[in-house]
Amino acid sequence: MTDAVGSIDMPDAEDAESKKKGRKGGKRGKKGPLGRLAVFYRQIIAELRKVVWPTRSQLTSYTTVVIIFVVVMIGLVTVIDLGFQEAVKYVFG
Repeated sequence: MTDAVGSIDMPDAEDAESKKKGRKGGKRGKKGPLGRLAVFYRQIIAELRKVVWPTRSQLTSYTTVVIIFVVVMIGLVTVIDLGFQEAVKYVFG
């Protein structure tokens, strides 16, 4: 029977060479703190460009929904608070 291509018997030449160099950190290994900071900010900008930003109408509708939800929750908590207030007055006073 023959060995499969890429068997684990022989390590790749790339792996042996990378172990000899002893360099850690890949591309960031050579750069100092300012270089790493610059890479970090470039990565942030690249990720922000991937974001799908809402249109003005979507933003308006989302904001309206949030405001209505908050007003409804304020009303609900107020009603529950008044109910507990009356219950405490009935029990203790």
